[in-house]
Amino acid sequence: MRFEGRLLGGTHLLAAVGIVVALSGTGIVSADASVQMDTDEHGLGENETATLWSNAPNACISNAEYEERYGEERTVMQELGNCTDITFKTPPDTAERWTASDYESLDGGNARTSIYPEHATITDSTLIADAHVTTFAIHPSTRAHLDATETVHYIAPEGELRGLVDYRIRLENNSSIQTHGIDEIRLLRDGDVVDTIGGTQTPTFDYEFDRGGSATLTLEADISARVKSRVGNETEVSTDRVTVSQDLEVEIYELRTSIYHASYPNGDSGVAIYQAQPWHGYTLSDDGEAKVRGVWRYYTARETDWDELTHATQRGRETVDSDALPVYVHAYPSELGPRTEPIRDGPEILEVWGTESTSPEPSIHENVDVDVVSDTYTRSYGLALRHDIIDPDAVTVEGIVRGVSADIVEPDGGSEREIRESNLSVEIVDSNATAVTVAITLRDAETGSPIMLESPFDDPRFSVIGHDSREGYITIDDQRVRTNADGVAEITIDQPGIYTAEYHPGSWRSHSPAYVGDTATETWHPLATPTGWFTLLVDFVRYAIPFAVALNAAKRIGSFLKIRETL
Repeated sequence: MRFEGRLLGGTHLLAAVGIVVALSGTGIVSADASVQMDTDEHGLGENETATLWSNAPNACISNAEYEERYGEERTVMQELGNCTDITFKTPPDTAERWTASDYESLDGGNARTSIYPEHATITDSTLIADAHVTTFAIHPSTRAHLDATETVHYIAPEGELRGLVDYRIRLENNSSIQTHGIDEIRLLRDGDVVDTIGGTQTPTFDYEFDRGGSATLTLEADISARVKSRVGNETEVSTDRVTVSQDLEVEIYELRTSIYHASYPNGDSGVAIYQAQPWHGYTLSDDGEAKVRGVWRYYTARETDWDELTHATQRGRETVDSDALPVYVHAYPSELGPRTEPIRDGPEILEVWGTESTSPEPSIHENVDVDVVSDTYTRSYGLALRHDIIDPDAVTVEGIVRGVSADIVEPDGGSEREIRESNLSVEIVDSNATAVTVAITLRDAETGSPIMLESPFDDPRFSVIGHDSREGYITIDDQRVRTNADGVAEITIDQPGIYTAEYHPGSWRSHSPAYVGDTATETWHPLATPTGWFTLLVDFVRYAIPFAVALNAAKRIGSFLKIRETL
């Protein structure tokens, strides 16, 4: 990339050959020329402008070198933007503000010149050449780098789409243009017309979609021309008409959330939140203090396809630097999992549901330097949380597209769940000298009813009619056990020691009532039972007899030898 310094509106357009400096009055350009970017004209502060250009190489020149080269000091944010790429905790509005302002600098050609970006799809016909319609930008939107191969362009259900339409007229000798123009431009979703506007080279559509999901947006334009030609002594009039179009694959980001609520016996609140789309964060309290942040962070970068424009005429083609550069918000996973705020006293994450995804690092532009996860990460679609205060009416779910928050959907079966205390007990019911049988009993602490953990889906033949089985298990002696319809499980232990049983209840989201866990402890040693003492005595006698015989024999031999010495 080449950058040139210019003085614009009292600010320097920073540039240098082969580097990018993302500052006030910065030029972000293609390989052949510079494009001015005057901060004052775009309505962005110099610190905001410094954050826009993550696709550009980082030069990291010193403050002294900068001042010597440009004769002025730079801000801390400008210095940071010169050395690295600046990221955001939330989707910023700077990309949309810059793009809307820069779009005003975009102009089409005249009847003899067609202007188009390098990625445009060009159409030629008899009289009309180099015709195209190309999307300039669509906002609010976010390009989410989900994994190594998947990047999804999420757009808000309500926003603006901007484009460029252009063409040129073919003229032979002795011919002239009578009329020409863009007749109509249409925006379609999956083949259905959303909106229609009259002819303009820079169309803007204000759209509003009533449903989300994957969509093919099509920008379509009708172009016509009428040319008069003189052939000998006769005059001929020729007409031509072409329709040009471009498809844009997007995901309309309609964030819908199901929320389950519960109250713990100690007064804590529980909430489980589900949404199919990537999410930015949760707010759980009316004062906004209790929050959960997802894995996503954001950066802004220009659309490099618009770095250069081709000016096509009947004589040939010339490539120039674009006067307008669209900028987009990009989302990337920066953490291995969601985290809560405040850190110490914030909500407790009980469970995370999601899919394991590979690092999206290969899908990110080579010049972008951000803290993207390098290993696999969980792309979560649900969280279970516990906190001392969660206000059900204050729960909000913010999306990764700026300005989009979730619609709360009442789940089937209602959103309220009851959580009760459980009572776990352990008792030795049978024993011998080498082992004991322990009975573990699990009951509802409030009603005394047994809690059955055996799942009828394990073996439908043994499903107990009239008893509700539930997920969950009990751990003891490095084993998992489940209670039967009477709330009892038995286990045999053959090693002495202290044994603690712990109840791990299933999720409260799928049970009503649900339970909190409990623990119980039992100690066993063979000497703790009469049988154990009797066995120990028998063993002692059995092993002591040979020693007694040997000792008696030794005494007799000693006495015999002593008598011999006396004689």
